[in-house]
Amino acid sequence: MDTKWKSSIKLYVWSFLLMIGISGVATFLVAGSQYLHKDYFHTPEFQMELDQFTSLLSIFEFSDVTIDEAKKSIIVTEEEINEHRYRYGDLHEQVSNIKAQYEYRIEEAQATENQEAADTYIEERDGKIEDITNNFKSDDHVRQKIIQEKEKQIERYYKERESLRAEFSRYDKVFSYYFQNTNSDKVYTNLEESKQSSLNSSNMLFVKEYNVPGKFFSNYYDLSGKEVMEGSALFSTDGLFEGKIAISKTLPSTDWLMVEAENYKQDQMLLLANSLVSLILLVICLLTARKAKAVPAGIEKWRPYYNKLPIDVRLILLSIAVIGMALFIAVVSDGILYINQDPYVWGTEVILSLVAGALFITLVIIQGKLLKVDFTNWAEWDKSLSNFIWKNGRTLYHRAKHNFTDAFLDQSTGAQVFFVFIVVFMLGAAVIVVAAEPFFLVFYAILLAIVAVPLGLQIMKKVGYFNRIIEKTNELAAGKQGEDLPVVGKTVLASLAANLNLLKQGVKKSQSEQAKSERLKTELITNVSHDLRTPLTSIITYTELLKTEDLSQGDRDAYLEVIDRKSKRLKVLIDDLFEVSKMTSGSVQLTKEKIDLNQLLEQALAEYDETISQSNLHFRVTKADQPVYALVDGQKMWRVFDNLIGNVLKYSLENTRVYISVKTVDSQAIVTFKNVSKYELSENVDELLERFKRGDQSRHTEGSGLGLAIVKSIVDLHEGSLDFEADGDLFKVNISLKLED
Repeated sequence: MDTKWKSSIKLYVWSFLLMIGISGVATFLVAGSQYLHKDYFHTPEFQMELDQFTSLLSIFEFSDVTIDEAKKSIIVTEEEINEHRYRYGDLHEQVSNIKAQYEYRIEEAQATENQEAADTYIEERDGKIEDITNNFKSDDHVRQKIIQEKEKQIERYYKERESLRAEFSRYDKVFSYYFQNTNSDKVYTNLEESKQSSLNSSNMLFVKEYNVPGKFFSNYYDLSGKEVMEGSALFSTDGLFEGKIAISKTLPSTDWLMVEAENYKQDQMLLLANSLVSLILLVICLLTARKAKAVPAGIEKWRPYYNKLPIDVRLILLSIAVIGMALFIAVVSDGILYINQDPYVWGTEVILSLVAGALFITLVIIQGKLLKVDFTNWAEWDKSLSNFIWKNGRTLYHRAKHNFTDAFLDQSTGAQVFFVFIVVFMLGAAVIVVAAEPFFLVFYAILLAIVAVPLGLQIMKKVGYFNRIIEKTNELAAGKQGEDLPVVGKTVLASLAANLNLLKQGVKKSQSEQAKSERLKTELITNVSHDLRTPLTSIITYTELLKTEDLSQGDRDAYLEVIDRKSKRLKVLIDDLFEVSKMTSGSVQLTKEKIDLNQLLEQALAEYDETISQSNLHFRVTKADQPVYALVDGQKMWRVFDNLIGNVLKYSLENTRVYISVKTVDSQAIVTFKNVSKYELSENVDELLERFKRGDQSRHTEGSGLGLAIVKSIVDLHEGSLDFEADGDLFKVNISLKLED
C-alpha cells in the first residue's frame, strides 16, 4: 500500500479511537450522575413514580367520597358572597355595563325593522338587570348562584379524576401500601389482612415509611375543582396518615416496574464498562497525539488549493467540522444510553455515528494543521488583527465588502445595477406565482412587455456601448488611434468614453513630445561630439606638429599657444557639462544667506566693465530704490548673472541697447534681461534651455551651449522661476525669486 494512504488510514484509526474515548467520557459526564445510585429504587425517576402513586392514593383512597356527598357538603362563606356580588363593580356600574352591551344590538335590530330580535334583546337585558339587582337585595340569591358554580366545578373534578383511574390501577398492581388516619383510625390498604405484616419483613425490595398529612400527597395532580373539594366538609385528607409503601420481591419480572429496574441495572453496567474503556482509549490517544496528528503526505498536495480559500471560509469549514464532531459525539452518547432497549437499531446508529464522527475529527485535525501557518506569527497577530486578517483582502467578508464598495463608487451605476437585480428577482418570483396560479399569466405577460422587454433592450444598448469602449481600448493598446468615441448621455460609460478620448489625445501629445525628445537627444549628441571634438582635434593636430624636426621657435611658440587655448576651451566645456549634471541630479549643496540682489548685480556687471566699454552695446540698468533682499547662495546666483551678461555680450546685435532691471512685485523679486539677438531666434525659445543649444546655429561662437541650462538649474534649486520671451529678435529673460524680509 502507498505510504500516503497508510498515513491517512493511521490518522483515521487514531481519530476513530479518539471518537470512542471522547463520546464515552461525554456519556459519563452527561448521564453518569443518573446511574451512580445503588439501584433503580434510589433514583429520581423512581421517586417521581412514587410521588404520582401517593398523589393518586390521596385522590382515590384518602378522599373517596361520592359526587352527591361532595355537592351536599358545599360551604359558602360571607367573603365569597361579597366577592361574587361586587365582582364587576357596584350595582350602578353593573347595570350601566349591561345597558351599554345591549344598546347597540337593540338599535341595530330596530333600524332593520326586526322588532322580534329587538324584543328578545330587551328581554335578555331586563333579565340580567333583575338578576344583578337581586344580588344586591338577597344573600340567599347569591349563595344559590355560588353553590351552582361549585357544583359545576365538582362535576369537572370527578370527570378528570375518573380519567386517572387507569393510571392508579397500574400503580396499585406493583405497589403495596398500608396507611391509617390518626384522626379517624380508618385504614387504607391494598393488602389482605394476613399479608399486612409482610411490609415489615425482608421480602420487600423497597419500603418507605410515611407520617404526613393527607394533603401532602395531593399536590402532584392539579385537577379542576380541587379547591372546592378541599373545602368540602367530607374531604378527609385533613388527618395525619401513618403507613408504608413497599415493593415485594415476589413481584413478577414482567411487571413494568421490575422491567424498569432491570433496564436500569443493565444500563448502569453498560455505562460503567463503556466509561472505563473510553477513558483508557482517550489516555492512549493523548499519549500518541504527537505522531497521529501529523498531516498525511497525500493531504499536503492540497495545501496550496486550501490556502487560496479566504480565511473566514476556512474558519467556517473548521467550525462545521467541529460542530459535526460534537453532534455525532452527542448521538453516540445518546445511543449508548438506549442501546439495551433495541441493540440492533441503537447499536447500528452508534457504530455509524462513530465512523462519521471519526471522519469529522480527522477533518478538524487536518484543517487545524493547515490553518496553523496563518496563526503562527503571533507577534504580527497581536500587532494588528485587522491588518493581519480583515484588511488585507484575505477574507470573503472583506472581498465582498470591497466589491460592494467598488460597485457604489459611482452611486448612479450601483443603484442601476441594484435596480436590475431587484427587477430580475421580482420577475423570477412572479414565475412561481404564475406556476401556482395560471390565472396570473396574462398579468405576467403584460409585466414582461412593460418592464422586462424595455429593460432588456436598455441593457443590450449599454453592453454594446461598453463593447465599443473595450474595442477602442484595444486599439489604443495596439498603437492605433482612430476616431474619438461618441459621448452619449451622462452615465459612467459616457464618462469612461470621454476620459478615453482625453487619454487618446494625451497619447498623441506624448508621442509628439517623445519625437521631439528624440530629436533633441540626437542634436545633443551631435553638439556634444562637435564641441568636444573640435578643440580636441586641434590639440592633437598641433601636438603632432610640435613633433616635427627643424621646427622654428616662433612656430613652436605659436603651436603651444593654440594648444593652450584649445585646452582651456575643452576644460570650460567639460566643467560646464559636469556642473549641469550635478545640478540636475540635485547633488549641489546651497549655502543660502540674505543678499541684496542690487549689489550682486553690480558686482557681476563690474566684472564685465572693460568688455562692456569695448563693445558697441549700450547697457541701461534700472535698480530698485530700496535693497532687494533674497535668501540665496551668493556664489551660485552670481554665476546666474555672469552667464546671462556673458550671453548678452556674445549674442546681442551691434549698436543696440541692453536693458537690465531689478524690481519687486508683491512678495517676489524680478530680475529682467532684455536684448536684441544678432542671430535669428527659433520659434520655440524653450529649446535654448537644452544642453549645447546655442542661438548661433553655426556654432562659431566660443560658448559651451550650457549657459542657460546652468542658469535654469540654479534658479530651480532656489525654488524660483526662469521665463523666456521672444518677440521677433527681441529676447527677454525673467528671473523670479522670493523676497526675504
